[in-house]
Amino acid sequence: MDIHKIDWNQIPWTPVRPGVDRKAFSGSAATLALHRLMPGHEPKPHSHPHEQIAYIVSGTIRFFIGGHEHLIGPGGLVVIPSNVEHWGEVIGEEPVINLDVFTPRRSEYA
Repeated sequence: MDIHKIDWNQIPWTPVRPGVDRKAFSGSAATLALHRLMPGHEPKPHSHPHEQIAYIVSGTIRFFIGGHEHLIGPGGLVVIPSNVEHWGEVIGEEPVINLDVFTPRRSEYA
């Protein structure tokens, strides 16, 4: 059995692009990623073969998923199916912190 204890505070934020940072950890079958989105960041529509479950820890975000709009605040969850175009826009002046689960694991986040 391969067991890991992870301390998010020991994982540095990695810049993804201006206004977007990430911390990530992968197990054998899934990836957990913490994203920090700053107000005014440039949204990037994209898709990937991974199913994504996004939990909003703080802030408010407008997610666009497959042509549908979803306004989500703290405690909200959204499921993004694999290969569906999506992106998010921060609403207001508070950064958005979201916790994402990806399956299968995202090796490029290692």
